[in-house]
Amino acid sequence: MLLTVSGPPGSGKSTTAELLADTFDLDHVSGGDIFRDLADERGYTPLEFNKLAEENDQIDRDLDRRLRDIAIERDDLVIESRLAGWLAGEQADFRFWLDAPPRVRGERIAEREGKDPARATEETKAREASEAKRYQEYYGIDIRDLTIYDLSINTARWDPDAVLDMLVTAVGEYDADGDEGQAVVSIEYEL
Repeated sequence: MLLTVSGPPGSGKSTTAELLADTFDLDHVSGGDIFRDLADERGYTPLEFNKLAEENDQIDRDLDRRLRDIAIERDDLVIESRLAGWLAGEQADFRFWLDAPPRVRGERIAEREGKDPARATEETKAREASEAKRYQEYYGIDIRDLTIYDLSINTARWDPDAVLDMLVTAVGEYDADGDEGQAVVSIEYEL
């Protein structure tokens, strides 16, 4: 089984992906961890590395290609990144989108990174705008298009265990005979 968990920064992707992986005894691959590792290796903060990626498209393309290859080559996996649902495409059994209001996401990021919540919210908004522009330019992906996802959840409304319960129920109650078809995922640019 291949599950993807996507959403903006601070939406609960990592927490939820880890819980899903534990629940279904799957491996977990995080695009955010890979991105942060690349930034750290090169001596940048994630925000600085994000800005650099605006000028050097190879950063995004390398990360995205790696995630796409993992989705194609492996099974029994939860892949978590903003583009995981798009990159896994038809390989994914289920594609989940998580979100929360910017203020909530900013507060979560501030707590995680030891920052001022207002500053974290503004940085997150800038990062999201930067990424959305690049996804559109590189691959023709409108990150706001949620039609490819099987389920979208506002994680500000429920705690992580309740979100997990919803996703586990969705997977457990799935009936392939009643499936009218997966959303077609097309990327205008080859990775």
